[in-house]
Amino acid sequence: MIYIIVGIIAVVLILVVVNIRIVPQAQAYIIERLGAYACTWQVGLHVKLPFIDRIAKKMSLKERVMDFPPQPVITKDNVTMSIDTVVYCQITDPKLYTYGVENPMNALENLTATTLRNIIGELELDETLTSRDVINSKMRSILDEATDPWGIKVTRVEVKNIEPPKAIREAMEKQMRAERERREQILIAEGHKQSAILEAEGQKQALILAAEAEKEAAIQKALGEAQAIREVQEAKAAGLKMIKDAQIDSATLKLRSLEAFEKASDGQATKIIVPSDIQNLAGVVTSLKEIAKA
Repeated sequence: MIYIIVGIIAVVLILVVVNIRIVPQAQAYIIERLGAYACTWQVGLHVKLPFIDRIAKKMSLKERVMDFPPQPVITKDNVTMSIDTVVYCQITDPKLYTYGVENPMNALENLTATTLRNIIGELELDETLTSRDVINSKMRSILDEATDPWGIKVTRVEVKNIEPPKAIREAMEKQMRAERERREQILIAEGHKQSAILEAEGQKQALILAAEAEKEAAIQKALGEAQAIREVQEAKAAGLKMIKDAQIDSATLKLRSLEAFEKASDGQATKIIVPSDIQNLAGVVTSLKEIAKA
C-alpha cells in the first residue's frame, strides 16, 4: 500500500513538474482548456492542468517590422507605379490575435495593399511623389482602425520606395536637367547684372569724386585770387596810409606829377598825355623857385 501511495505521489510530482511553464519577458501564451479559451499567461511561472489544458499559441509582444513586397498601384492620372511599404505593428491583445482572424500577418499585408491602392488612386503622380507624409498618415490611421479587432496595433507606416515607369523616370530626369540648366542661366544672368551694376556704381563714384575734386580746385583757386586781391588792396591802403601819415601837401603832389611828366617827355613814347592843370603846375614850379632863391 505504501508503495502505491509513493508511486502516485511520484507520478503527481512528475506531472506537475512537466506542466510547469515559465513565460519569458515580452511573450504571452494562450491556454485552452478542453478546446476552449481558458486564459492568457503573461510573464512569470505558471502550471497547467495535465491532459486538460494545452498551450494553443505562443506569441511575442515586441513591435514587429513587416516589410511587404512592392505593390503595383495606379494613380489618378493613370500612371502605374510600384510602391514598397514598411508597417510597424505590435500585438496588444493575444486573445484577439489568436481568434480574431486566420493568419493575421497575411491579412495585414493584404489590407495594406488594398489601402495603399485606394489612397494612391486619389492622388496624381506629382502628388504621390511629394506627399509621402500624407500617405503614411492616412495608411496608419486606416490600418490601425481596421486591425483593432485582430488585437494588432499599427504604430507606424512608411513608404519605403516609389518606382515610376521607365518612361516617366526618363521624362522626370529631362525635366530636372532642364530645370537645372534654367537655374544655371538665371544665375549667370544675375551675375552679369550684378557685375554691370557694380561697374556703373564704380563709374558713378568716379564721376562724383572727379566733380568733387574740380569743385575743391575751383574753391581753392577762388580763395587764392581773393587772397591776392585782398593783399593788393591792403598794400594800396597801406601806401595811402603812409602818404597820409607823411602829411604831403597838394603842392608836393603836383610837383611829383610834373617830374613824372618831364620823365615821360624824355622817353621814346609817341604820345604824351598833358595834364589839364599844367598851368597850375607851372605856377607851382615858379613859386617853388622863388622860395628857393629867397
